[in-house]
Formats: sequence, C-alpha cells, structure tokens
Amino acid sequence: MATTILGVGTGVFILAVVWVVTLLLCLLLARASGPARLFVVLALLLAVIITLILIFIPRSSETPTPQKEIQIVDTYFIGRYFLVSIMSVIFLGSIFFVLSFKLLEPVYARPLDLR
Repeated sequence: MATTILGVGTGVFILAVVWVVTLLLCLLLARASGPARLFVVLALLLAVIITLILIFIPRSSETPTPQKEIQIVDTYFIGRYFLVSIMSVIFLGSIFFVLSFKLLEPVYARPLDLR
C-alpha cells in the first residue's frame, strides 16, 4: 500500500495543491485585462483534467494488503502506577496543606471610622 500522510494518500495532497494553485491563478488572472483573462478558463480546464486523471487512473489497488496485527505490550506497567500513586499522595498532601493554611489564616478586624 502507498504511504499515507494523516491517514490519506499522497494523491489527496496532490489534488489539494493543484486546486490551490488553480484558485490562486484564477484570482490573479481575474484582474488581468484583454485576452489574458481567458487563461482562467484554461487553468480551470487543466485542473479538472488533472483531477479526473488522478481519480480514474489510480496508482495502487483500492484494497489494502493484509498486515500482521501489532500486539502492544506494556512493559512499564508497575513503574507507571507507582509514579501515579506517589503523585496522588503528593497532590492530596498539598491540597490538605493549602486548605489548612486557608482555614487557619487570621482575620483581622478593620478599624471603625467614627467621625
């Protein structure tokens, strides 16, 4: 099977580049004057022809070749859960200290303004 980028083949990226270049040419040639304006139609026809060729004459087969199933084995299972448990104890301890300092913070009375 052909290489894929972001889950799609290279043909999709080629089509995207063709159409982006075509749209930029159309925008640039739309401001032209005289017979140069007719090149917009030529650019669109060329893009349609390239698109049809890429769609109807694919390079690879549509059915993917069967691949061996990859089995993922977690070799750092115990170490990761040990680290998670240590981090949880530290987090709970820090929450306890933050709440205890917040609750034990002294509240000072404001002076009365008697005039």
